[in-house]
Amino acid sequence: MTASGESSKAVGSDLFNVFRGALMGTAEVIPGVSGGTVALVVGIYDRLIISAGHAVSGIRLAATDLPRGKGGRRAAEEFRNVHWRLVLAVLAGMFAAVIVAAKLVAPLVESHPHRAFGLFFGLVLASLYVPYRGSGQHWTPANYLLALAVAAGAFVLTGLPPTEITDPHPLIIIGAAAVAITALALPGVSGSFMLLAFGLYTVTISAVNERDFGYLGLFALGAVLGLAFFVKLLQWLLEHHHHLTLVVMTGLLAGSLRALWPWQPWEEERRTLLAPSGDVLLPTAMLLLGMAIVIGVLLVERHSANARQRTTVEV
Repeated sequence: MTASGESSKAVGSDLFNVFRGALMGTAEVIPGVSGGTVALVVGIYDRLIISAGHAVSGIRLAATDLPRGKGGRRAAEEFRNVHWRLVLAVLAGMFAAVIVAAKLVAPLVESHPHRAFGLFFGLVLASLYVPYRGSGQHWTPANYLLALAVAAGAFVLTGLPPTEITDPHPLIIIGAAAVAITALALPGVSGSFMLLAFGLYTVTISAVNERDFGYLGLFALGAVLGLAFFVKLLQWLLEHHHHLTLVVMTGLLAGSLRALWPWQPWEEERRTLLAPSGDVLLPTAMLLLGMAIVIGVLLVERHSANARQRTTVEV
């Protein structure tokens, strides 16, 4: 392959990663939908978490070694293990999508919740295949029991009634952001849903729309603290207990379907599961569309992986 061909391929890959990041950012604005789920479906979850873990280690080593005159060799080694092109492209897509989705997507979800959550339910339902098959190992009866227990816990958690705080204390903002950002890294757990549970979803969306940099600065501080503590744990689990980690993630995804069931009393402050009624046809059609989207993405990702493998063999 020529240098220009490789360059064009790299640019195309970067743009696709920006698109992946945009999907993740859009998902995180919508309560009940997880950016981690999107990362799993589009095939970048492991690389993102492991890269984030190395970045956290690099920052920590730089902060401790450089002031002591030890140089930055260990930090530089950690930074070299980060997939920077992937991470930066995904972050760019996420940032742009959060700004746009807060203005456009969230109001649409509020206006047509049954149809929107029908789509989300289909997306997550089809996404169960990703962690289930992603470990590369056969599931044992104990694995199924573990996934079932995790699903039950997620089912109960996502059934908690929402609350609302209009003037949160700075420590509450930091703490809620730290917890919500960990949800970004966990498939099946929605960061926006966690903000709903803390009563900070509306005020956070308003801060994004109104460019309230004081609030956003506190939120960013909490997000950094949450990632620093949590992402290293996830990195270690993926590197040392990959199969069991994906078993747990499968359970989280299955349990999170409770929050996405289209037929709920969206106008009321409760989360009751209802039988399909009234507007049934369109939510069902959106559900099937969501499943078709995930299946299509998985087929494209598999084709891309096979193409990369053939290219590697040829080289």
